[in-house]
Amino acid sequence: MAYKKFTASRTHLKPDPKFKSELVQKFVNCMMWKGKKGVAQRVFCDAMDIIAKKVADAPPLDVFTQAVENVKPHIEVRSKRVGGATYQVPIQVNQKRRLSLAIRWILQASREKKGRPFAQRLAEELTAAYKKEGAAITTRENVHRMAEANKAFAHFAW
Repeated sequence: MAYKKFTASRTHLKPDPKFKSELVQKFVNCMMWKGKKGVAQRVFCDAMDIIAKKVADAPPLDVFTQAVENVKPHIEVRSKRVGGATYQVPIQVNQKRRLSLAIRWILQASREKKGRPFAQRLAEELTAAYKKEGAAITTRENVHRMAEANKAFAHFAW
């Protein structure tokens, strides 16, 4: 029996109780470890409070949304085997994968920094992504650069 490629999590996703946003809820679910959703929500709310103090010209939810939008990749490379050779073929990323990659990269960049509470590290990474700098943006730029370098193999994308 074949496995299901996608789950129904998108249809069951309820908006966040505080911010009334499905994007926030998805982010909190991805940030959560070992089913501790309350801890993840508290960390996210603390990060939003820190962002509200740092970025005075925009509301923290708009900063978060724009940061995720800035990190989303438009194109990525996939390995494609043709004959005896394997090529890195640039392929456009669909909307669901863009969002999941952006969330994953922001959380990974926040987790790699050590020495401060996670809410503070997350707030710093989100404000950096809002300003189009930081580790998550660097990851996105590396993916785009790799796709640009392998543009010659785009004809293998079928």
